[in-house]
Amino acid sequence: MTDLRDKAEALRRLHAGPRVLVLANAWDAASARLIEVAGFPAIASSSAGVAFALGYPDGQRIARAEMLDMVRRMARVVRVPVTADVEAGYGTTAQAAAETARGVAAAGAVGMNLEDADEGRLLPLEVQVERIRAARAAGESAGVPLVINARTDVFGAEEIPSGQRLAEAVRRANAYLAAGADCAFVPFVTDRDLIGRLAREIKGPLNVLATPDSAPVAELERLGVRRVSVGGGLARAAYGRARRIAVEIQEKGTFESLREGTISYAEMQRLLGS
Repeated sequence: MTDLRDKAEALRRLHAGPRVLVLANAWDAASARLIEVAGFPAIASSSAGVAFALGYPDGQRIARAEMLDMVRRMARVVRVPVTADVEAGYGTTAQAAAETARGVAAAGAVGMNLEDADEGRLLPLEVQVERIRAARAAGESAGVPLVINARTDVFGAEEIPSGQRLAEAVRRANAYLAAGADCAFVPFVTDRDLIGRLAREIKGPLNVLATPDSAPVAELERLGVRRVSVGGGLARAAYGRARRIAVEIQEKGTFESLREGTISYAEMQRLLGS
């Protein structure tokens, strides 16, 4: 367990700089290894990517055990710290969050995302605070000081008027940090001024979700962002390429698309330890 504790502390330090922590989210063991070999200091799983890979839509339709089994497979093949996106913890209670946190530690991961929305609606603030406290305590009791990335879906919540979303996101983020979270994750924001305000008003590291419309990493760093992730974007890009190849084969009967960027069989064998 000492190794996991050391990895947890290493992941926690990455949020303190000196550079912004950039994460290219993995969706299976092979993608985790590819990302590690590319030079990333940690691996973050994508809950959407894992769900897609296992035949589910996103949105906590997958069972906790199936999600954690894929996290375990990722952690087995990499040496860097792994942080798991476990959606809203597969239950809205503090007990469910604690059980998920114990499962994250048992899978060999040292961090976790925990969302504050269930079926598209925000949980009450006090409920999410208790869930974060429970997850923190469960990790500690398991011997792994989990790095908790507390996600608030305020900017995707229809029940919050647009003019109130910034204040509510800051309120929730700061409450989650005070409850024991290590980082506040505020997705669905790309506006530079808004990101800058979030970074200034949230009293801890800010994680944003990168999309093709996002500012470059260097600019996000200047705005005060401490963590950048791509969520399911990398998995969807890979599936997009697979679809293009499949369409070429089906419609043209040719295989030219298999050349571009394809990793050789021998390299995949080496990558995964053969």
